[in-house]
Amino acid sequence: MNAAIISMGSISSERTVEEMKKVFDSVDHLNIVDLEVSMLGTSEEILYGGKPLKQYDCIYAKGSGRFANLLRAVTTVLGPECYTPIRPGAFTIGHDKLLAHLKFQVAKVPMPRTWVVSTAEAAKKILKKAPYPVVMKVPSGTHGKGVMLAESYESASSMVDALALLRQPFLIQEYVETGGTDIRAFVLGDSVVAAMKRVALPDEKRANLHAGGAGRRTELDDRTEHIAVQAAKAVGAEICGVDILQGPKGPVVIEVNLSPGIQGISKATGINVGEKIAKFLFERTKETLAERKGEAMKELVSEAKQIITKLDFRNERILLPGIITKLTKFSEQEDVVMEANKGQLKIKNFLEFAR
Repeated sequence: MNAAIISMGSISSERTVEEMKKVFDSVDHLNIVDLEVSMLGTSEEILYGGKPLKQYDCIYAKGSGRFANLLRAVTTVLGPECYTPIRPGAFTIGHDKLLAHLKFQVAKVPMPRTWVVSTAEAAKKILKKAPYPVVMKVPSGTHGKGVMLAESYESASSMVDALALLRQPFLIQEYVETGGTDIRAFVLGDSVVAAMKRVALPDEKRANLHAGGAGRRTELDDRTEHIAVQAAKAVGAEICGVDILQGPKGPVVIEVNLSPGIQGISKATGINVGEKIAKFLFERTKETLAERKGEAMKELVSEAKQIITKLDFRNERILLPGIITKLTKFSEQEDVVMEANKGQLKIKNFLEFAR
């Protein structure tokens, strides 16, 4: 099987490629900036460096929010042809906090109380009733950027006036006291393969490693792990990082990261996350190919009663697939007539042949 990673060339992606080469027959690392989507009205095509992209069994696409629409378009076109661990729509949802929180709400994923507003007037009405401190976020911020903490109505009001100038909806969220810590859970499919607790610098509320926070290994209880997987499924990702706050009322999800780094969490936990990703991709690709082959086989059987398969030889004997027995309804007691020529074999019930 052959695979590819589409990314911006990060160290995390390079390490994942190295691990994937240990299990896949071939692996390419494709730079996202060299991708194009050609739509000609009747067909579509993915170009890489101006040439048609070769066919892959698995493509793991990742990148920052500014490439969300391109990644969505690419995986929409390639999805029917290969295994992609992130659904096309997830690139739009995962890079927009507003849409992500709506998905969490629908899927009943625990999260801080959240309000979405688009005007300063609407925001200030909420802020007059909100308990302080409060958190305000722009939809597209990453690595803790675009997240602001207001200790009072006066400071919140000033922030709202600045946010309103962006002329786009923004989020007001209840503040969850965690002592400057959060949890990054790395989700692969139905499980969390690594988790670390991140601790913020003194006088810093953001625990992100990009904001200077330090990470250390942590073990999640069953409920917290379930919530992390639930959040990943809500946005449509089989590979992602899920950021969780352990508050007084229990764990709440604040964000899903579709392009999580692996260096920090691998170092903090002692777990080779790149290896985990590579093995997960290999197994899911194998499963997907088998499922699609089975679907194609069913379609052939139902429509044309023809089967494409390899022959199973036992010494000099040929064993036919079990589906042949079901289709022909032959039994061991029946006599059959076989007509064999080079490259061809016909079998008929003797009574049908004699008529």
